[in-house]
Amino acid sequence: MNFNASRNVGAGGPRKAKRVVDVNAMGAPAPAPSFSPSAPYNTGYAQSPPPPYQQGIQLDGGQEFGTPEPAGNFGFMGGYPQSPMPAPGNIGAMLHQPIVQDMAMQYGNALAAQGREAVQRELGRFVAVSRLRYYFAVDTSYVLRKLLLILFPYRHSEWMVKYDQETPVQPRYDVNAPDLYIPSMGYVTYVLLAGFMLGLQHRFSPEQISIQASSALAYIIFEMVLYLVTLYITSTGTALKTLDLLAFSGYKYTVMIVSLLGALALGGVGYYCCLAYCSAGLSYFLVKTLRLQLLAGSPQPAEQPSYSYGYQPNPYAEQWSKPGGTKRRVYFLLFVALTQPLLCWWLTRHLVPAAALAAPVAT
Repeated sequence: MNFNASRNVGAGGPRKAKRVVDVNAMGAPAPAPSFSPSAPYNTGYAQSPPPPYQQGIQLDGGQEFGTPEPAGNFGFMGGYPQSPMPAPGNIGAMLHQPIVQDMAMQYGNALAAQGREAVQRELGRFVAVSRLRYYFAVDTSYVLRKLLLILFPYRHSEWMVKYDQETPVQPRYDVNAPDLYIPSMGYVTYVLLAGFMLGLQHRFSPEQISIQASSALAYIIFEMVLYLVTLYITSTGTALKTLDLLAFSGYKYTVMIVSLLGALALGGVGYYCCLAYCSAGLSYFLVKTLRLQLLAGSPQPAEQPSYSYGYQPNPYAEQWSKPGGTKRRVYFLLFVALTQPLLCWWLTRHLVPAAALAAPVAT
């Protein structure tokens, strides 16, 4: 149907146009463009023509309702290519590469350095590592000379410890300096020799080794506590340090080992002969060595400062130079020299083999 606007125009003016309600006569209207969130909004670029009009609800073909989402891949990030896992044979070949070995060695060295620093830091809280290193600065020549000095001290004449300015020299340079190497090695040797002698007497068991080791350690700890308490109660000031007392107390293991070897070779007679001679030598060695350090006393107080006014001297500062202080040091020296042989006998008497084992009866 054609519509002409100039038609039916009368004298009274143009007539009002009639509204056409027949959609089929006008043709199909252009459908409104569908909204897409991903499409750019008013970008100014030419867009493709809209799709032809279709009645009903238009569905996006890319949407799949009811379809489960795929499981997420947490091993690799999305959008990046995933490389395949290497084969076990290729991993072994990679480990043999020089660059990989160098990296592993550097990493191991870094871990070892960190562990060493942690151990030194924790150990430094209780014992000064620098001072402990001084007592183990020995060599083979020093060990041989020190063992001969303990067993045969009668011909030695110089007992003074040498000093480098204000610090004593290392034991490797002075045979009179105390060390902890001989006491520690003597302790281990005594425990092993005790187990060997118990085995000869058919009394060996793993528990006996632990009993011998713990008893020897407990006795030396008790001995150190006894010495320190005696010095504290009697108010005796000495130049000896705790590690010095530990070193001199540990030299008795040399006497114990020689006595057990004499018992192993000659029985009870050899044991008592070696014990008597070595104990006398040890007492002589301790008296000569400790006498200089005990009688030296504690350091003297400093002189009167020039900047102080009304300075009053301490009446107890010179008490170590009086006869009473010297007498206390002498008593302590004799106490140490006599307790060492008694401890040597007490820790070895139960290890002496019987006479029947030393000389078995022929049948």
